[in-house]
Amino acid sequence: MAKADSIKALIKRGISKKDAEKLVELGYNLSSLKKASESDINKHFSKKKTTEFLKKVGKKTTAKKEQKKTKKEEKKTPQKPKIEIVIPKKIAELKDSEKMIQDMAQKMGANMPLSIISSIAERIGGKRLTKKEINSVVKKAYERYQEHLIDPHESAGIIAAQSIGEPGTQMTMRTFHYAGVAEINVTLGLPRLIEIVDARRVPSTPMMEIFLDDSVKYDRDEVRKIASDIEITKIVDIASIETDMVNLQVVIHTDQKKMQKKELTLKDIEAKLGKLREAKGNFSQEDTKFFVHCDESSYKKLQRISEAVRDLKIKGIEGIERAIIRKSDEEYVIYTAGSNLLKVMQLPHVDISRTLTNSISEIYNVLGIEAARNAIIREASKTLEEQGLTVDIRHIMLVSDIMTNDGDVKAIGRHGISGRKSSVLARAAFEITSTHLLRAGMTGEVDTLDGVAENIIVGQPVTLGTGAVNLIYTPVKKKSKP
Repeated sequence: MAKADSIKALIKRGISKKDAEKLVELGYNLSSLKKASESDINKHFSKKKTTEFLKKVGKKTTAKKEQKKTKKEEKKTPQKPKIEIVIPKKIAELKDSEKMIQDMAQKMGANMPLSIISSIAERIGGKRLTKKEINSVVKKAYERYQEHLIDPHESAGIIAAQSIGEPGTQMTMRTFHYAGVAEINVTLGLPRLIEIVDARRVPSTPMMEIFLDDSVKYDRDEVRKIASDIEITKIVDIASIETDMVNLQVVIHTDQKKMQKKELTLKDIEAKLGKLREAKGNFSQEDTKFFVHCDESSYKKLQRISEAVRDLKIKGIEGIERAIIRKSDEEYVIYTAGSNLLKVMQLPHVDISRTLTNSISEIYNVLGIEAARNAIIREASKTLEEQGLTVDIRHIMLVSDIMTNDGDVKAIGRHGISGRKSSVLARAAFEITSTHLLRAGMTGEVDTLDGVAENIIVGQPVTLGTGAVNLIYTPVKKKSKP
């Protein structure tokens, strides 16, 4: 027991299990290791490991003193660094021009974000401009930036809601075929926009765009093989299934042409039938036929076996029902009905930097909250653009920021943002009024009347815009005559 405790104590200090066990066998524990000399431990371990052990248990080693000596010597005789970081010429030029633009902006008192400065630097790169011309470009950019700034105390949320909601009334409410791919349906228009802001876990028509790397993206046969591996293949896709009521068995008549097309063999089917719970090894093979026997004289069980065999998956990725190949800009892209981002990204030859899914929840689970935020922006913008509607990207960005600002994808509704508002009256104005007011009364909740809805309800000016400012006039006192 004491040995086990000593091993645990050493492991807690960061020593590996194997080394901890060896040290305990040699008679060391945490306290004796602190007192032990380096020479004693060096008999059984290397110098490097001895130093490491003593450092982890909190004992100063002679190696530290040697290191200090060498550092002092290095200070006396400075050496050239061994590793040199080479900055590409273009990046180096861009950094210099960014610094120059930043200095210009500071001189004229123009406080602009670094993203705008780097954007200006990138655009003027390679162009022969004088300092005077660059200065006028920076001045103009600052003027445009000032024009685009929102006014103090402006109700940004309401403007964003109106800017997205008004065009939303003009959207059609149909499900379209995906552009150029007749076999795959995709929800567009208002239903898709509602799906996005409701943060639905599974979209009504999940789909993926799978891009491939340079080694295979121009080869149609290779792309077809990958698409075949992605698409779910059930036994009904490669065979006809017959329920033999007389002999109480299910007969599988395999289609060799279909199997060849899907690159499957009889052994693959045999292996999958062996794993099927309903079959339990009660199956036999005769040429290209398989017989799954029912071990009970029960038609109900036979029917259950027949259904299980029909739904038996032979190959493919779970959730992807269909995979279509389409040529786009000289390369072949795979479009799928159904989505499984994690499994698809693990496949060889898949370009993970460009592969997309329309399932925001899946992107959040696989790639994180920042990727989910970008997905909301992309999907909402694309949905509006497909309907010929123009909405400023910043309104959509505000919605996506609100939905993802606490590290989780929240819906804009009573189960999400609207239901979590701090104001009782604002929550009551949205939905289930009596419940909110009753609960607030029972818990003694206080409403500070900071927002729009609650001030309108009580009939007082809204604390936004001009309503957020109080004007005080102090009259000048007249001097009294002597």
